[in-house]
Amino acid sequence: MMTALLKGNDFLERERVGRKQGVLITTFASLIIVSLSLPFLPWINITNPDTFYAGFGIDDSEMHKGYSIFSFLSFVQNSRQGALGFFAMMLLLLAASSTWLHIITIVRSVFSRYGRKGLLSFYTTSQAAMTLSFLSAVGTIGYITYSNNHFGIIGFTATFIPFIVLMLSAATYLIIKKMEKLERVAQRESGFLTELRRNWVLFLFLIPVAVYLLINNYLPMTGVYFAFTQFNFRDGLFSSPFVGFRNFEFLFMADLWRLTRNTVLYNIVFIGIGNVLQIFFAILISRVVSKIFKKTFQTMIFMPYFVSFVILSVLVFNLLEFNVGLVNSVITSLGGERRDFYNIPTYWPFFITFFFIWKNLGYGMVIYLATIMGINDELYEAAKVDGASILQQIRYITLPQLKPTFIVLLLFALGSIMRGQFELFYQLVGNNGLLFNVTDIFDTYVYRITMFQPMSMGLGAAAGLFQSIFGFLVIVVTNFLIKRKNEEFALF
Repeated sequence: MMTALLKGNDFLERERVGRKQGVLITTFASLIIVSLSLPFLPWINITNPDTFYAGFGIDDSEMHKGYSIFSFLSFVQNSRQGALGFFAMMLLLLAASSTWLHIITIVRSVFSRYGRKGLLSFYTTSQAAMTLSFLSAVGTIGYITYSNNHFGIIGFTATFIPFIVLMLSAATYLIIKKMEKLERVAQRESGFLTELRRNWVLFLFLIPVAVYLLINNYLPMTGVYFAFTQFNFRDGLFSSPFVGFRNFEFLFMADLWRLTRNTVLYNIVFIGIGNVLQIFFAILISRVVSKIFKKTFQTMIFMPYFVSFVILSVLVFNLLEFNVGLVNSVITSLGGERRDFYNIPTYWPFFITFFFIWKNLGYGMVIYLATIMGINDELYEAAKVDGASILQQIRYITLPQLKPTFIVLLLFALGSIMRGQFELFYQLVGNNGLLFNVTDIFDTYVYRITMFQPMSMGLGAAAGLFQSIFGFLVIVVTNFLIKRKNEEFALF
């Protein structure tokens, strides 16, 4: 039947209930795969459970006759077979991603909202869903064979579900490719292979970049697995005991609220006040007529950016030290009492904000100044002819032209909202526990527990993973809101 469908373009393109029959077939296949991927349907069977579980010392309450991809990590945790954990997690991620894409495919088909490029967007999403489902099925079958042979764990067998998913996803993928080819012809849009043939030289130049990103950005991501293990040097990363979300539970019960509060609030202040002052000084310098004064002021504001954080910590210490600090010397000369700033947490949010702004003001100002210099002078000339004052020129010409730059910088900053300025906080505060309540952020916390408690790498990795997920969600939501307001300003 599938062969007939692949040959019968008319059948796939024929309309039924307002949709192409090929789209309906794809949606039906996605619905079947999602149903077969439900957590309570086993993909992996256990033969002779009593004997099998006895070998791992697992209690009767934790025994199961079968596992889905979503639940197999519970066996890894209960059996303490850490070597199986990484592979099981990869299968879980594949299954979760494919299920999510299948759900998107179903929803788009039901509501006939296929995406920005119409059916091409629908075909791209469904192709990705089928590919991940195929990899999940193949990975499950291969995982069972590998576990049985390599680790001598005799007892895993695949149910019929992975084989059904494998065949169904492969057949549906071929159908989608058939429909996509016709749709590309209809919309006069070339596919990847066509673009590769046309611009193979450009793609060739991309290879070093791809290799660089693979080595430096993607391969290190395997270290995320630290967050789910109780790491020890004897077993290594991929064989340490798998502990599930225990590291996250400890993080949530211990310091999560304080760390999240400090990191987010400091970054909001840095982003808000920083960008306002950077725009303000960029506009002021752009209005200076004399080139000598303009370059002098620009250099003076930009210079602190080159001051290292170590030097900054020395300057701050000489300013705030109790006995010989400049601030206390001035206070006592005026008849006041010395203040022990390093033992009073109240002052430090203001100190940290001030020194961050002082150090980074010039760098951000240069970016906005470059944008202002790129504004067409004819706009200002026309505004002057119409009688616009300087403030009106700034309001109606300069600020609107700075808006795209501000939004891009805002999105980049929000992506790192959970990653504080480690050098700033660590150099200014160090290990002064009296100030931790108002100055401790995720980066300094992770540094301390990994440096002074070497066996807590799992906890540090859990904190880092939480940072990344939080920042990812923030930037996706923010970009979505900006895209709804003005699509041209969005990053993606």
